[in-house]
Amino acid sequence: MPQIGLVSAVNSKVQGSSAYLWSSRSSLGTESQDGCFRRNSLCFGGSESMGHKLKICTPHAMNRRLVKNFQPLKVVCIDYPRPEIDNTANYLEAAFLSSTFRASPRPTKPLEIVIAGAGLGGLSTAKYLADAGHKPILLEARDVLGGKVAAWKDDDGDWYETGLHIFFGAYPNIQNLFGELGINDRLQWKEHSMIFAMPSKPGEFSRFDFPEALPAPINGILAILKNNEMLTWTEKVKFAIGLLPAMLGGQSYVEAQDGISVKDWMRKQGVPDRVTDEVFIAMSKALNFINPDELSMQCILIALNRFLQEKHGSKMAFLDGNPPERLCMPIVEHIEAKGGQVRLNSRIKKIELNEDKSVKCFILNDGSTIEGDAFVFATPVDIFKLLLPEDWKEIPYFQKLEKLVGVPVINVHIWFDRKLKNTYDHLLFSRSSLLSVYADMSVTCKEYYNPNQSMLELVFAPAEEWISRSDSEIIDATMKELATLFPDEISADQSKAKILKYHVVKTPRSVYKTVPGCEPCRPLQRSPIEGFYLAGDYTKQKYLASMEGAVLSGKLCAQAIVQDYELLVGRSQKKLTEASVV
Repeated sequence: MPQIGLVSAVNSKVQGSSAYLWSSRSSLGTESQDGCFRRNSLCFGGSESMGHKLKICTPHAMNRRLVKNFQPLKVVCIDYPRPEIDNTANYLEAAFLSSTFRASPRPTKPLEIVIAGAGLGGLSTAKYLADAGHKPILLEARDVLGGKVAAWKDDDGDWYETGLHIFFGAYPNIQNLFGELGINDRLQWKEHSMIFAMPSKPGEFSRFDFPEALPAPINGILAILKNNEMLTWTEKVKFAIGLLPAMLGGQSYVEAQDGISVKDWMRKQGVPDRVTDEVFIAMSKALNFINPDELSMQCILIALNRFLQEKHGSKMAFLDGNPPERLCMPIVEHIEAKGGQVRLNSRIKKIELNEDKSVKCFILNDGSTIEGDAFVFATPVDIFKLLLPEDWKEIPYFQKLEKLVGVPVINVHIWFDRKLKNTYDHLLFSRSSLLSVYADMSVTCKEYYNPNQSMLELVFAPAEEWISRSDSEIIDATMKELATLFPDEISADQSKAKILKYHVVKTPRSVYKTVPGCEPCRPLQRSPIEGFYLAGDYTKQKYLASMEGAVLSGKLCAQAIVQDYELLVGRSQKKLTEASVV
């Protein structure tokens, strides 16, 4: 059977001796199962990311800047306190939904629910079903947890990830999940800023700083008004006027913009093209790995609404280590402590149906079968479409999925022989034609901390034209872009900073491509097939293609199953009766 992602998905090259990255804390968890990537394994990536003036003193500009009293940037690791988000309306709404599972009546006969896919959607589904007293059986095709947040350990003990993952204050379900698991301290919060590279001024950055003392949306408005490097006052005014319909029209207006691209919407509203070029190319690539001429405006408006309406909505945090151990394993331990199961290396070959077209069982690659009272598919939409039974293909609910297609993305990790100085303890928007966002993980992440050498993790997007190219071509192109971001430290020919090693993680089909017209095609978690459900960020929920969307989809899927308890118990009893008669 064909598989999505059978491209050589992850490769590494070593040049010279490899650097050993040491952790600033020794209690980051025990080593997990062998994290080495195996060829022909599925690979799905994702990046969750959305940043007055930051001047970096470089030799060619030192004299000019000293006159202006600019000082060299000191790269210091500083974690900020967890923002006060627990009393926001969205956080409380998410907390209430979580509480309904814990407070629901204990089932007299716990359901056994078979879930395919141990990404955040599947893990969330299983976690909340376990909270409700049921017994999830979570099946993961690969030998690593996380799906789009998977990561692997190389022979040197260094981790490389599927994507550069950012946790926002405006992610209420994820923030609740961390709290429920008791791991809030694993998020490293950064200062409330968005930082953009200035392509016209190599080595320089421009900042949007959100004042801590002001409420939303005033803090966001002031952050925009104070930045005079990227947009002129005229452009800011025209952009603000263009946004008025969205601010006045509310959610109904936002949803109605699904059918128009970001670029077309901006022009329709009279917003200058330079606003799109300066801000929304970077934002579009960060949100969905595509450019604004392809991205649905609904996606941008949803992000702006979350970030501007909540004081800490756009505040960012990094996970303090690799996602499989630091995020996924606590969820697995929670599931197993409540009687659930999580099985790796359990790839599904076929969805076997009963005569009434309901699911009989999942058939695995090794020929074994898994039966249950209900079934959930929490894989990427492209995988599910490959396994969609013939008898379901004419059902409108499933037919609509054809428009939902995963977007390709590439995640690049480069270990250098020195500590780069033109960087910052934060997510950075490259604003390059090939790169989206990046971070020096040796600074931003405790487990990857290294005082002597930098490790840059970069999202290479849009990646459609590059996904089939060799790793060396991708690295060469990346180095050319980095030479602009680090003009005094990096050159394309490595005559300055030298590469010790690199990893390239290719994801031919990542999150669904949020192009105009997709919204009506996103399915509800409860399918028209009794006892069969879907989870994943592509399913219907208000946070689109993101980690937050995946977690919320799992909660909504679990909610649907809990609501259907009597129906599902009745189906199981009927099945047992029929089997005994036969």
